[in-house]
Amino acid sequence: MGTYDAVLVYDGECPYCSIAARALERLDNVGAISWYDDAAQAFLDAQFGEVPFAMFLVDERRGRVYAGRSAAEELADRAGTPGIVGSLVRENYDRIARAVGVASGRGRDPDDYHEIYPLDDDAAALFDQLVAAAVERPEALA
Repeated sequence: MGTYDAVLVYDGECPYCSIAARALERLDNVGAISWYDDAAQAFLDAQFGEVPFAMFLVDERRGRVYAGRSAAEELADRAGTPGIVGSLVRENYDRIARAVGVASGRGRDPDDYHEIYPLDDDAAALFDQLVAAAVERPEALA
């Protein structure tokens, strides 16, 4: 099992996630798992009582779940990109996600989840499953 402190849940079929992939290249303690993976689906359902379609950064050590714009900004901050990059990503997250969704033919917009949420106890109990599924980093993120 990996030694990840955090796991990124991303749209495994979306080219926009290449931005997150660039951030992950610098972060040895952050794994990645496709939103479509069963472990991601179970985690999101436990955390939110539904399975919202968005990018999430689950940080067990800090007891937080960063969503949408907050996840993109947090990844940029952790990767050591200048503060302006994180701000630009956060401010333009919806527009970028919509444009990429149209370009990729995804046919759906991300759900409106953009805050930093406390990690729910039931969801925290599933964190090891996220880590186990993230051990094999997808080729798109390698």
